[in-house]
Amino acid sequence: MKPDGHRGTLKPDPEVAIVIFSFEHPTLGNESEPYLSAHPATMAIAKAREREVLESVYSMIALVFVLVACVELCGAATVIDVYRLIQYDLAGVPFGSRLANLNHHGGSSFTPGADLSRTVVIVPIREVNINFIREYIAQKQPLGGLLFLLPQKFSFQSKDGTGGDDQDSIVEHTRSILVELEQLLIHANIPYPVYFAFEDDNIDAVLADIKRHDVSGQPATATTGGFKLVVSAPEPKKLASPTVTNIQGWLPGLKTDGDSNQLPTIVIVAPYDTFGAAPALAVGSDSSGSGVVALLEIARLFSILYSNPKTRGRYNLLFGLTSGGPYNYNGTHKWLRSLDQRLRESIDYAICLNSIGSWDTDLWVHVSKPPENAYIKQIFEGFSNIAEEMGLKVGLKHKKINISNPRVAWEHEQFSRLRVTAATISGLSVAPELLESTGGLADTRQFVKETSIVKGVKIVAESLARHIYSHQGKNIQIFADDSSLSIDPYYIRSWLRLLSQTPRVAPFISKNDPFIMALKKELADHTVEMNVQHEVLDGIFTFYDFTRAKLNIYQVASVTFDLLLLLVLGSYLIVLFSFLVITTRGLDDLISLFRRPPSRKVKTA
Repeated sequence: MKPDGHRGTLKPDPEVAIVIFSFEHPTLGNESEPYLSAHPATMAIAKAREREVLESVYSMIALVFVLVACVELCGAATVIDVYRLIQYDLAGVPFGSRLANLNHHGGSSFTPGADLSRTVVIVPIREVNINFIREYIAQKQPLGGLLFLLPQKFSFQSKDGTGGDDQDSIVEHTRSILVELEQLLIHANIPYPVYFAFEDDNIDAVLADIKRHDVSGQPATATTGGFKLVVSAPEPKKLASPTVTNIQGWLPGLKTDGDSNQLPTIVIVAPYDTFGAAPALAVGSDSSGSGVVALLEIARLFSILYSNPKTRGRYNLLFGLTSGGPYNYNGTHKWLRSLDQRLRESIDYAICLNSIGSWDTDLWVHVSKPPENAYIKQIFEGFSNIAEEMGLKVGLKHKKINISNPRVAWEHEQFSRLRVTAATISGLSVAPELLESTGGLADTRQFVKETSIVKGVKIVAESLARHIYSHQGKNIQIFADDSSLSIDPYYIRSWLRLLSQTPRVAPFISKNDPFIMALKKELADHTVEMNVQHEVLDGIFTFYDFTRAKLNIYQVASVTFDLLLLLVLGSYLIVLFSFLVITTRGLDDLISLFRRPPSRKVKTA
């Protein structure tokens, strides 16, 4: 420092000041800091270098966490289609599976005493113990989820067999188990996800590995590893105002000149919708597919007769394809109420077609009116005569209806409640219970016989024709084989194939569904006038969405493996990072990362 000549103070010497400023700022006294941190340019360079190093550290750390998080997901085994157990409310009471989201380890058995609240038990249908499942559900024991594996034989996409004639005892036993299991599940309130899937090589291999784990006494958990089953699904929501669609076709009879009387009408009707434990699999080949096929073939045959005035009968024919069959035939009820009163009063009788695709020699006519009723006698005798000529047998079943009870077992009961004579022709000898025999998991194409449908069409069509043309008691075959009016097995086969590949649970079918459009077009081709009725499905049923999903199965490692992998990755990244810092910035920069930073305050002399 040099003295100032005017004021007697010290004046900084520029050359010395450089040295002094490199250590201490002269104007800050005891509050001074090192100049390197005070000088703007130097400070910026230092902070930039420090920021680059820290960003590298953060990147490495983030990479470690990403790799660790992906440890469980890097072993994806397979992805399969799964179908959720139906969820619905009946008069406000919940039934079916109440959850859809799934994210648990897989297991192969209900281990006694084990906590299965985070385990998805995988059970092939052929190994199901119905009594155990019933007891387990009734006791409300905790479970992460259930996955039932169906044989490929029950898939509506299966090419195995065409008519079910080669069914063996094993398949029949499996089918009986499936029917019983389905009834158990749809009438139970299950508080965890339940899914169905079809067996294939991938899921079979996964199940085999899971069984090996379970046999070794180390079931899959977070600590032992195994397979994790994941279905990402939103919370199921109620279906708002589901609709039922009824389709009717009209073939007018021949009126003579000057005849002002209303011609009598014969109604042929069949429900087309289904219900099952898994809505996305409820194709109902027999119930109600066979009835729909028979109705369309009967409409085709009579459209040929009625297209010519010389062979047109003096009866109107009304064909109805109704919806809401499993729900007390709600669609039939609405359809009948919507008919003009004069038309309804002109109905001579109605024939309802139900499950005629799997009978052999015995067909049944179910009625509500006493067998002594003249119309009932006429209907039954007409069917019996044709059946005897074919070497078959038709039986009669009488069941009274209780007007005060809203439960409807057969479709003809909706007609009987309006005092219209009606009968149901079916391969079933006993009235089904609610939501029973409605086209569930076991009702697929492989168990329906085309010959049974052909025989059913023959009996109904010949009986109607003899009644319309007054040929009762005469051995006259109007729809004789090898004639222009013969029954077309190829037509029956094509429609049966379509119905057997189309799930038809009414609440999940839109008004403009391609299947509905196909039915409308086909019935319009065989009738003079076709009408469609859309109604809201009312009553006591409430349904929920989300019926199918993708199941992701991941092979996960144990926690020990995860920790070991984390240690190896961490060591590798530390060595790699140290090498990069030393080669690019030097050893001092690496050491400075781990050195305690100096105090920001510097003591003064």
